[in-house]
Amino acid sequence: MTEKLLICDCAGTFAPDARRLEQATGMRCTRVHTGLCTHQLDSAAKALAEPDADIVIACAQEAETFAALAGDLGRDAPLCVDIRDRAGWSDEGAEALPKMAALLAAARMPREPEKTFDIASEGLCLVAGASGDVLDVAEQLSGALSVTCLLTDTPDILPGVQRGFDIASGRLKSATGAFGAFSVTVEGYRPLEPAGRGALGFGAAGDAVSECDIILDLRGGTPLFPAHEKRDGYLRADPGDPRAVLRAAFDAAQLVGTFEKTLHVRLEESLCAHSRAGQTGCTRCLDACPTGAIRPDGDHVAVDASICAGCGACSSLCPSGAITYDAPPVPETFAAIRTLAAAYHAAGGKTPRLLVHDAGHGREMIALAARMGRGLPADVLPLEVPALAVFGHAEALVALTCGFASVSLLTGPRADRDVLERETLLADTLSDGLGAGAGRVALLDAADPDALSDALYADRPAALEAAPILPLGHRRDAVRLAARALAQGRAADPVPLPAGAPYGAVLVNEDACTLCLSCASLCPSGALSDNPDMPQLLFKEDACLQCGLCAHICPENAITLAPRLDVSDAALQNRVLKEEEPYPCIECGRPFGVRSTIERIVEKLEGRHSMFTNSDNARLIRMCDDCRVRAQYHDDSAPFRMGERPKVRTTDDYLGDESG
Repeated sequence: MTEKLLICDCAGTFAPDARRLEQATGMRCTRVHTGLCTHQLDSAAKALAEPDADIVIACAQEAETFAALAGDLGRDAPLCVDIRDRAGWSDEGAEALPKMAALLAAARMPREPEKTFDIASEGLCLVAGASGDVLDVAEQLSGALSVTCLLTDTPDILPGVQRGFDIASGRLKSATGAFGAFSVTVEGYRPLEPAGRGALGFGAAGDAVSECDIILDLRGGTPLFPAHEKRDGYLRADPGDPRAVLRAAFDAAQLVGTFEKTLHVRLEESLCAHSRAGQTGCTRCLDACPTGAIRPDGDHVAVDASICAGCGACSSLCPSGAITYDAPPVPETFAAIRTLAAAYHAAGGKTPRLLVHDAGHGREMIALAARMGRGLPADVLPLEVPALAVFGHAEALVALTCGFASVSLLTGPRADRDVLERETLLADTLSDGLGAGAGRVALLDAADPDALSDALYADRPAALEAAPILPLGHRRDAVRLAARALAQGRAADPVPLPAGAPYGAVLVNEDACTLCLSCASLCPSGALSDNPDMPQLLFKEDACLQCGLCAHICPENAITLAPRLDVSDAALQNRVLKEEEPYPCIECGRPFGVRSTIERIVEKLEGRHSMFTNSDNARLIRMCDDCRVRAQYHDDSAPFRMGERPKVRTTDDYLGDESG
């Protein structure tokens, strides 16, 4: 199937070069339109009607127009790519052809479809707040939803029998769950008493637990949930802002039916380093999750997909890859970074910079900067992600080694700031420590579109010399590959990293360590192990997650963690942290323990403990398991020893007794 590119200069406001774009993209491109979405819409219809053509339209603003046109023609909606706001509308628009080619190449990448599940809502809506704020709203919603009003006050006058909703009073104490499956706890719940003449009253007070699909919270004050704006089905508005209340009520009225929710993350429980044997290790995802969608579940964590808002912080912070982002998957993000850089360089571009932004605030900032200001520089390639926290230190290092001179993350008012600062600090520390220089990975805080353009035009970092890589596998694998490429043989010593980094070494106080091997038995990644042939504690640094389980479980407090990244081959090999001479069994000579430990036990017990005084019990300590059992079994004082076994009597014995 032939790929055909339709270009429009948007009423002559920028000048895309059809011939050069055709050469750079390999797509057939015959002309530049001026009003493809208006007076030249017939050109789009003609192209969409071609039976053997795969149409790409270089205009994202009017994607719905072109989708509707394709639907009328019985065709699939075309791929619409924005090269205007992100490239053409710029003070350097004349130099933006390599960027346009890169944006088109990235947009045409194959994508995995998002995994989803269904959420059903029957429209059971709880409206909570003061009577003056909620009763009118409930009346308006009662035609679309099954409404219950929970009043925080007890008014003198209430709606009579003609009302289309239920009323109760009480204090909304807490709520759990998510859209379609909320559970609410109400203190002092008093249902409305509809019987009798005169003013309506309320029944006896009591606590109650109930379920609903939607919560419209007009109480003001403290929200019911952390990061409440990310909790589907929970709509909250300031009762003093009529426009906000109206907007929340409108949104609530739409929440009836069956909805698809994206499965944002994937969990591989066997890789999780949260806990072992009742000891807590890694809690990075639990600490970072803004919605509380992640909870401990034995030795691993569990993710509630109905609560997860897809912020991606858990994926960026997870040291083992147990939690990975899946919408899009991490390998797809790596591929997009690599495709952008490769296409930009192939089209003649030099020293590109990567601008990572989200689909809300970031996209709007770029569009406003393009329409009203200087736009983006020609060497700044925007990469849109579902949420900024999805883009962690691994993605930043991959970008540097794919040819980007710098990586900037455009923050917004709802960005997970703590996670972003932690990940950018880690990425920049690695970049500096590996010899690529500091300042190449940073957060970009811009108060307005003009400030965004000013910051990007002012900062032009030098090109970064690094061997290109093909990022494959998990994020840890990509980080190691990228780090080696950035180092280029320069980094002889491990790079020190900030506290909490997921890479590092385990340091053992050899004087305190008794080689009990508790740490090796609980290490979730196998970084710590033992030698079955002799008393040794082995460590492979590349596998260490810095989860802290070994330090928590060590009875001698002999273990400390050292966050760092060693890119040498030594990190891939087992090295001995502690070893001792084995102790040979005094009976059979087979090594069975650590000499210092056996001798320490003998010293503490022999002649000092009642069970090891004036007896041969001290010899048992010096025996292996098999010899110890044999010695105890054959000992004269063995508790189950019954003497010699009686001789088995035969028929001859009985006959002899009778004859005698």
